[in-house]
Amino acid sequence: MAKSDPAAQKRERQKTIRWVVTIFMVTIVVSGAISLLSDLIMSGSSMPVAFLILLVIIFIGIVFDVIGMAVASADEKPFHSMAARKVPGAQEAIRLLRNAERVSSICNDVVGDICGVVSGAASATIAAQILSKFEFTWPQIVSLLMSALAAGLTVGGKAVGKGFAVSSCTQIVHGVGKLLYSLRLFRKDAGKKNKKR
Repeated sequence: MAKSDPAAQKRERQKTIRWVVTIFMVTIVVSGAISLLSDLIMSGSSMPVAFLILLVIIFIGIVFDVIGMAVASADEKPFHSMAARKVPGAQEAIRLLRNAERVSSICNDVVGDICGVVSGAASATIAAQILSKFEFTWPQIVSLLMSALAAGLTVGGKAVGKGFAVSSCTQIVHGVGKLLYSLRLFRKDAGKKNKKR
């Protein structure tokens, strides 16, 4: 038993390093793609559309924060009885809970941080649009107000979301499980159609 411990620890270390490197690369690619896309859309958008994009980015960050918190808080037991009854999404929910650390990391850290960075850039773009349309004595105030608004909506939304995530964690995790189950069925159907062609 003692002999296998160093090998198991080494495997666990390698697994952790691979996970960190993967998450680092995914964050860079996804963050860059979303930032570029939001910049392209927002640069040619009117101010109401730009505000709507900012709110959507903040909302996505809050939703993923709620999912990450729910997965970290939920208990696996109810899903075993659901899986025994072949309830759609139960198996996927169990898989999420068994990988709770990684799911929380992706939802809270990766998606949450990306949305934070992108919403900051989006609020700067909106501030620039406001400054180009109106004359202000202190342009810094507009930038400060936009940044404060984005931060306030994000923090306030996440504070409300965390309470909801803890109180309704089973329903949230099952909802995500059902979504993953539906996506899996969709992929299977698409694969069958491609084979027939």
